[in-house]
Amino acid sequence: MRFHFFILLILLPGCGTNPDKPYSDTPTSGKAQMAADETLLPLIKAQVDTFHGLYRYAKINMIYKSEDDIFNLLLADSAKVIVATRKLNSKEEAYFKSRNLIPVTTKVAIDAMAIIVNKSNPDSLFTLKQLRQILNGEVNTWKKINASSKLQNIAFVFDQNGSSTVRYLQDSLLSNKSFPEWCFAAKSNNEVIEYVETHPNAMGVIGVSWISDEDDSVVRGFLSRIKVAGIARQESASVDDYYKPYQGYIAEKSYPLIREVYMISREGRAGLGTGFVSFVAGDQGQRIVRLNGLLPATMPVRLIKTQ
Repeated sequence: MRFHFFILLILLPGCGTNPDKPYSDTPTSGKAQMAADETLLPLIKAQVDTFHGLYRYAKINMIYKSEDDIFNLLLADSAKVIVATRKLNSKEEAYFKSRNLIPVTTKVAIDAMAIIVNKSNPDSLFTLKQLRQILNGEVNTWKKINASSKLQNIAFVFDQNGSSTVRYLQDSLLSNKSFPEWCFAAKSNNEVIEYVETHPNAMGVIGVSWISDEDDSVVRGFLSRIKVAGIARQESASVDDYYKPYQGYIAEKSYPLIREVYMISREGRAGLGTGFVSFVAGDQGQRIVRLNGLLPATMPVRLIKTQ
């Protein structure tokens, strides 16, 4: 209750603010440049569009870049707020401390990485060990996954160098080792989907918000073109041990490839960046997180068991 009261205090005063006043911005008016991890684009675009619809004097210029790029923008003060899947590291904290700045980090969601394969591929269930073997170079053909497969060499594609996807895979599955030659970068999550769609031997990894909102016609189009894989934690898994990145399985941690989403603000005052962070972390923003298939950070998700 106190949290929502705080949000109300921040957001309400600016609803009718005139943007022509001499000061630059308030929590609900003015202009500000922010940046978000490109793997989160569908979710953050929905948040920005809704915020603009509610506060007509607010203009957020949201830039979608790789993880390395958005943190560089934050350090250079070219983005007052970033949306990322990690917190500041020790070097970045030291940088801000040397300038007497204390960025504010707010957890807003729990995200997942989705593994996708071509629509015609009969193999769409993988254990974590198999993923690890593909990414570390031990397994390079589909026949090593399934002896009866008619496909040849595996092509594994991710979004771009310097992305949160690359860091996540290296940290969680590779112990910071390099990828083999059959793993390569596209330029975006959209291009990963396009590559997997047109190459039967390909598999890829994308942010789950690109394919989780089935009410969205674009998402339905994506899902008609590729297949989302099920992942099992244990090596000897039955069919029931494989989980897809559905919201309920993210919530109960049955799906293994999950990560947290943070908004990091260097604004240091009650400006538009603070207002937007408060909106996303508040009731309406958390509902948008839930509708986009991610797990809200501050709102419980009801799990319904189906037959």
